[in-house]
Amino acid sequence: MTENTQQQQAATTSELPTQYAPAEVEGKLYERWVERGYFEADEKSDKPPYTIVIPPPNVTGSLHLGHAFEHTLIDALTRRKRMQGYETLWQPGMDHAGIATQNVVERELGKEGKSRHDLGREQFVERVWQWKAESGGQISGQMRRLGDGVAWARERFTMDEGLSQAVQTIFKKLYDDELIYRAERIINWCPRCLTAISDIEVEYQEDDGELVSIKYGEGDETLVVATTRAETMLGDTAVAVHPDDERYRHLVGKTIKLPLTARSIPVVADEHVDPEFGTGAVKVTPAHDPNDFEIGQRHNLPSITVMDEHAVITAHGPFQGLDRLEARSAIVAALRAEGRIVAEKRPYTHSVGHCSRCKTTIEPRLSMQWWVKVGPLAQAAGDAVRDGRVKIHPQEMEKRYFDWVDNLHDWCISRQLWWGHRIPVWYGPEGEVVCVGPDEEPPSGDGWTQDTDVLDTWFSSGLWPFSTLGWPEQTESLKKFYPNSVLVTGYDILFFWVARMMMFGLYAMDGTPPFHTIALHGMVRDQFGKKMSKSFGNAVNPLDWMDKYGSDALRFTLVRGANPGVDVPIGEDWVQGSRNFANKIWNATRFALMNGATVEGDLPPAEQLSAADRWILSRLNAIVAEVDAYYEDYQFAKLSESLFHFAWDEVFDWYVELSKTTFQAGGPAAEVSKRVLGEVLDVTLKLLHPVVPFVTETLWTTLTGGESLVIAEWPTDSGFRDAAAEREIETLQQVITEVRRFRADQGLQPGQRVPARVDLSGTPLAVHEAAIRQLLRLQPEGESFTATATLPVAGAEVALDLSGVIDVAAERKRLAKDLAAAEKEKAQATGKLGNEAFLAKAPDHVVEKIRVRLAKADEDIARIKAQLDRLPQG
Repeated sequence: MTENTQQQQAATTSELPTQYAPAEVEGKLYERWVERGYFEADEKSDKPPYTIVIPPPNVTGSLHLGHAFEHTLIDALTRRKRMQGYETLWQPGMDHAGIATQNVVERELGKEGKSRHDLGREQFVERVWQWKAESGGQISGQMRRLGDGVAWARERFTMDEGLSQAVQTIFKKLYDDELIYRAERIINWCPRCLTAISDIEVEYQEDDGELVSIKYGEGDETLVVATTRAETMLGDTAVAVHPDDERYRHLVGKTIKLPLTARSIPVVADEHVDPEFGTGAVKVTPAHDPNDFEIGQRHNLPSITVMDEHAVITAHGPFQGLDRLEARSAIVAALRAEGRIVAEKRPYTHSVGHCSRCKTTIEPRLSMQWWVKVGPLAQAAGDAVRDGRVKIHPQEMEKRYFDWVDNLHDWCISRQLWWGHRIPVWYGPEGEVVCVGPDEEPPSGDGWTQDTDVLDTWFSSGLWPFSTLGWPEQTESLKKFYPNSVLVTGYDILFFWVARMMMFGLYAMDGTPPFHTIALHGMVRDQFGKKMSKSFGNAVNPLDWMDKYGSDALRFTLVRGANPGVDVPIGEDWVQGSRNFANKIWNATRFALMNGATVEGDLPPAEQLSAADRWILSRLNAIVAEVDAYYEDYQFAKLSESLFHFAWDEVFDWYVELSKTTFQAGGPAAEVSKRVLGEVLDVTLKLLHPVVPFVTETLWTTLTGGESLVIAEWPTDSGFRDAAAEREIETLQQVITEVRRFRADQGLQPGQRVPARVDLSGTPLAVHEAAIRQLLRLQPEGESFTATATLPVAGAEVALDLSGVIDVAAERKRLAKDLAAAEKEKAQATGKLGNEAFLAKAPDHVVEKIRVRLAKADEDIARIKAQLDRLPQG
């Protein structure tokens, strides 16, 4: 190394604070990356494309741990691909989140004593756009805190002009192909949000209700039906039994009196009825139950709507105007008064659907809505995975995907909201229906009106992989970056979003699927595996942990738990541990720089390298290959675990420590090791960068003088391996580890020096004696040396003189006490496990706990006896 280089390196090292302070580094670094355009993508580039879209967060949202987890995985993938020379596009943007956003703005209006109806549709929509400009999208700033390397110049919004054109285009195309239609059918209705919601937006949970059995009819012509929704009986238009049920065959085709009303309803035979369930007779309410609606269609039954959009009873009579729950109690009371209640069961726990947005109990309701005929679209989405055009990772998730797409019902896409993409259909005064494309003028004149509904949010987000690239225009971006390389998303929206994108992508892009791979991850949970929720008191704001420990620490913790398709537990202690890892990287690199580590010049030839040099370079190349393989298989937890142990254990705890002896000795060997250490740190920081970008960027630019790790070249496996050097250093590690363990067992302080004789004859370790003595704090033997403990390890022998270092008698007394306690524990556990009466009565987990205690006692006894054997006699 030249004198100028040494001076320059000393200067750069002095620029590094003694401790890493994330808050002083992260914000400035990120803005520098953005200003230099590192994350932008050029469609004119001749580099191979690598494309990932962000699962668009709601404009109402803020960064939660689930976002932080998913974004970190995507950022790691895109940072690596960018370093590998790909033209990388991580497409950002936000979803307009129809129901959620409308609810937020309506609440704001409520504080002013107004409703959206006071403003009218046009002014209300303007108010929502105003809210978006002022308050929406705070998540963008939080993404910067996390280090998301997205192409900010390409940021899109599902209601912007280009995406609106895409929505109108595909609606028109589907309509013209008779894949969109309007029909009156049963839908899931939210009485709070006052809109239809799709099947996948219904959350089912076990609720306590009541099950009442009601007698219909009179005399010999009676039937008993059971229901949890007694209020819907006002809309019954039949009772159904199974065609083969002998009990009721005489009633099929007859009519019976419907209690509390002046109507008589028929008894029909339908194979949908299970004769083994309950009484084998079911009430049929076609306007308020999806199964009943199908029965009604088969038997030409009328559909009587008895509730309005607020779930208030509209049927004439004493119950009119009551809320559905009030009506339920009143109707049961009235039936009881007439002697019609045969049985009552409460509480009756059963599965009840709730609106995923506001948690209100949904109400099945007959309604005129717009639908997508999903049959051919879903078939194509299933075939794309079956024939290998799209791979799902992990593969075991394929079954869940097929279970969904192979059994899809037609999709209700209309929502009774004001915020969203308005359905592009106009109705004329003579009943005309006209669907208007983006380049067409809507019909005008007296009597022409546009449909008042908007489209389901998932309709527009289903176009995300190609609408964000300019479709329906055949843009250069679309040609370059479609299809996406991979979709990284949670298994929880496999049905909400992934299936929609598959259907629309294949349909709109001439059979080309929207991505090559679907990589599914799990949900973030607390350290005990429990779902995170404000109501549980275990929800965490990731910004708090980033403020406290740094963004790198949070990122590394999340990635270490990211096994494909599996939920991710996380606790604050783990983030603190990752902060310690970032500090370890900082301190080790700073030490290396202070001791002359360099990346200048080529690596010396193998014959000039020490065994330790050859070992670490061999391990370095192996880890490059290992990390690459894990990335290609989306094994984030394994790649981060490999990097953690390689960096901390092998580089920092072993090679850096072994290098100290070489540096102190000086000479040509020290210069070689400085270059090797520089190479190892250069590659290690590159490998770590996609997961922990901030600390690695700071250290790498200081070490190498390079512009940025973001655009640095990803390491490749040179193929260099040295099995002999690896065996040699492994033997050295065995010797040092065993002696360290013995020292700790004897209560010696880490820095306490002990006289020792080191015999390395018959081993390849003779050249390492200086390192062994330094790392183990071993003094020369001296004239009065007495070997009071001898440790044979891996062919070597280390004899220690502990006289005057420890109180042997006191140590024997302490160990004897520990041994007696361990033997007592063993005797108690053995006695219980040998007691047949105890084993017959004790729960399995209690028995297992005792078995663990016994195993631990055996381990303790063996360990303590070995310590006693190694102590000097006397």
